[in-house]
Amino acid sequence: MGSKKNKLKKVFSPQSKSPPPPPLAQDDDLMDDLLAQLDSRDQAVRQESANVIREVQHTAEEQVYRQQDSKSRYQARQARKAATLAEAYSAGDPEADARLEREAKEEEKNIKRICDELGVQMFEARAFWDQLALLSILPSKDANYATVRLAACNYMYSHPDDFLPFLPSADGEDGPGAQNAGLMSFKEYERYCQSIRDTAMWGGEPEILALSRAFNVPIHVVQSGTPPVVVHNPTGTPLDGDIRDTRVVRISYHRRMYGLGEHYNSLRPKSLSQSIQNVFS
Repeated sequence: MGSKKNKLKKVFSPQSKSPPPPPLAQDDDLMDDLLAQLDSRDQAVRQESANVIREVQHTAEEQVYRQQDSKSRYQARQARKAATLAEAYSAGDPEADARLEREAKEEEKNIKRICDELGVQMFEARAFWDQLALLSILPSKDANYATVRLAACNYMYSHPDDFLPFLPSADGEDGPGAQNAGLMSFKEYERYCQSIRDTAMWGGEPEILALSRAFNVPIHVVQSGTPPVVVHNPTGTPLDGDIRDTRVVRISYHRRMYGLGEHYNSLRPKSLSQSIQNVFS
């Protein structure tokens, strides 16, 4: 394990400053917007979004042939996924539309109920850095996606044993370099962490745990499922009866409310939100 850590330090030792905003971020933000529009009830909007996504897919596939690097391959996979969704939804399926709308409303109702119990409300912002700034863990000037992504990346690079046993290979157990159990190889893990730092790719449990430990702060995720509040503590051990603590990062997890993609929102105390409204009213 020592050689792995030395290798990580050599390849990913901190440079003088955080890296500049990744060039793919705008493309991935566009893809997120298009995916959300596929869930629109406006047929014209859905059709136009589907057409644009197909164009993105075609462009991404051409880029892969010209430049076979990990970013291009990831972008192409995302484009193919988006195109598949576009095929499924561009023609319009009333039954599927109704089901998605029901699920979105149910999700919104459940999350709002939990938020009311906790005295917080959703704030549509980049959840993690909004919360870190709110808690004064990061100064406002540093509360941005580059800082948060770099923190998650660096922690995961430095602690591979905490994450590798739980990350499946993208190509399955038959993929090149995959472990016997279908887990990521060390090289694939390196590329995975690079993508966290350099692209708009985001995951879930591993990255949230990495941020909790990197910033030494509990992260509570409110969701529509069970349990309604998922607690991530820096120690890795959930504590009973702490979901009302104030010194925590509190975010909401949405699968349906914002189209077809997963999304996190910041959960601000209602008292703070009301104070901000009073200032501008």
